[in-house]
Amino acid sequence: MRSIFSSAKFLPIYSGVLTLAFVLAVAVDLWHGDFSQRVQAAQQGQDLTLDRLTVHRIDVVKPDGITRLVISDKAEFPGGFFKGREFTRADRSGAGMLFMNDEGTENGGMMWGGEQEKDGKMESSGHLSFDGYEQDQMMSLDSFQEGQLSGTEYQINDNATPTLFTPEVMDAFSRVQMMPSGTAKKEAMKELRKKYPVRLVPRAQMEREPDGSAALRLRDAAGRTRILLQVTADGTPTMEFLDEHGKPIQTWGAGKK
Repeated sequence: MRSIFSSAKFLPIYSGVLTLAFVLAVAVDLWHGDFSQRVQAAQQGQDLTLDRLTVHRIDVVKPDGITRLVISDKAEFPGGFFKGREFTRADRSGAGMLFMNDEGTENGGMMWGGEQEKDGKMESSGHLSFDGYEQDQMMSLDSFQEGQLSGTEYQINDNATPTLFTPEVMDAFSRVQMMPSGTAKKEAMKELRKKYPVRLVPRAQMEREPDGSAALRLRDAAGRTRILLQVTADGTPTMEFLDEHGKPIQTWGAGKK
């Protein structure tokens, strides 16, 4: 041991280690001090500038504490908001943004996701919507991909009933929507709609179908397609005027006029 301390190489190495430790200590202290000063400035209402911020969720709130916007990853994404109160939704899972109105009730949102499953099947989805007051979506933009199938749709809706989307109503519909497809689910949804007569009526749709066609649909107040403008996958354009039963009144294109 004495030979190590008396070695000519020991003193330069020892000095170098001490110097490196001192530099690291000063750097850490300066960084923490600078960060603390920035946080204190932000708490005092001053601007906080950062080059990069890594978080799982951001809640934007009004001075009175009402949440107006949530940006979140999948793990921390909220179920929903009603009158400033956050509640869970079994049917909601994804990353994105949730919009709230001035009263702290959900007013729309944007969600997206995608992955390649173990069997190699690729999936992708995107959604953007804006709601009526305590109602469902007045406008929505959706896209999906499931393997080789894909589609995109822009839709404008009417909320045809005065039923409000309270947490009780949303939770009831969420639980039914999570049921396996089949007769039991259809009957449960039928009974639920009797109890809560929520009805969203599509009025206009612009869509790209999985079969490769593109279409514009204009609907009446009952949600029935009355004008259909379409270009099929092979490039054939048509335009149809339909009666209330879906029967063509007049057709343009495909050799008809």
